[in-house]
Amino acid sequence: MTKSDNDVVVTGIGLVTSFGVGQAPHVAMLTGSATPAVNVDSEICAPYPVHPLPEIDWKDQIPKRGDQRQMENWQRLGVYAAGLALDDAGVKGNEDICSTMDMIVAAGGGERDIAVDTMIINEGLERSDREILLNEKLTTELRPTLFLAQLANLVAGNISIVQKVTGSSRTFMGEEAAGISAVATAYARILAGQSTHTLVGGAFVAERRDILLMLEAVHALSRGARAPLWDRAAEDDGGMVMGSAGAFLVLESRAYAETRGAHIYATISGVEGDRGKRDEGRLEKRLGRLFADAGFEGGEGDVVFSGATGLTALTKREADFVKQAFPDTPLRGYTGITGHAMEANFPSVLRLARWRSTTRHRSLSSMTVKDR
Repeated sequence: MTKSDNDVVVTGIGLVTSFGVGQAPHVAMLTGSATPAVNVDSEICAPYPVHPLPEIDWKDQIPKRGDQRQMENWQRLGVYAAGLALDDAGVKGNEDICSTMDMIVAAGGGERDIAVDTMIINEGLERSDREILLNEKLTTELRPTLFLAQLANLVAGNISIVQKVTGSSRTFMGEEAAGISAVATAYARILAGQSTHTLVGGAFVAERRDILLMLEAVHALSRGARAPLWDRAAEDDGGMVMGSAGAFLVLESRAYAETRGAHIYATISGVEGDRGKRDEGRLEKRLGRLFADAGFEGGEGDVVFSGATGLTALTKREADFVKQAFPDTPLRGYTGITGHAMEANFPSVLRLARWRSTTRHRSLSSMTVKDR
């Protein structure tokens, strides 16, 4: 691979999942000889299993208790994971670097007023004029100050306050696609010379009942005991098991990283994303184009990481495509053991793929990661 000053390189990794905090538990999970113990809680949000937050000492990355108190967990998790990535890159506390560092965050909306949601649902079961009911509650029950305290861009705002990353800031909303767009934008800006160093990632907390309510409304959640990603009951169309995750990367141009003497974990050679209709084989055609555009050929030592949802029909189609297109390439459904992390789903797999490639493997998940 020919090197260029504008190559997009990974110099810092910050990851929190139900397996734990930082590099050690995730490397052990990826490289251990034994099957990793999956951390899943079937009681806290019953009947829906979730992969919960691990034990976290927030003060390690958010030292002021006042800063901790004014954030909800989804914000704390993002700020904490961002701090891990900055620490790993060796730039945390470096005012010259952090004050010019760009930031791109994938985030959902903040936590809702569960009491009001519950009231609306319960009253809606007894009334047929639900449009009128909603208007009544909008004018009498909702607090504008709650909304203002839960804006998606507050994750980026709190990272700026706590971690002192004060260059340009962008926040993407839109569930899984937001995570892809955040990384794709960071990659494109550095490649084009519009940015030299960027903090990019997202955070999601699975134990949020408001999120579970929205997903259950479209019958997307798995119920009861957790089943492996590839083996969820077809009669219920499987379902998603949500997973808490905070995932951030420090990306730099090769020239910027080498000038400051940074350790380069990997080079990103492409980021691809697409969505559209899935009928008449369109999903398989789209996947084929994405793999081709990313330059993935399934050579020796390669691994495919899948962020499949667990919905039976779609998950099976994705797996069948990979097995047919790359029959000799291992397929790893990481959401089966970490859970599905919405906005943080794509950023999470980049960190796992990077650590997996440390053990002399290359990996692909709508992007290509290559060893230095």
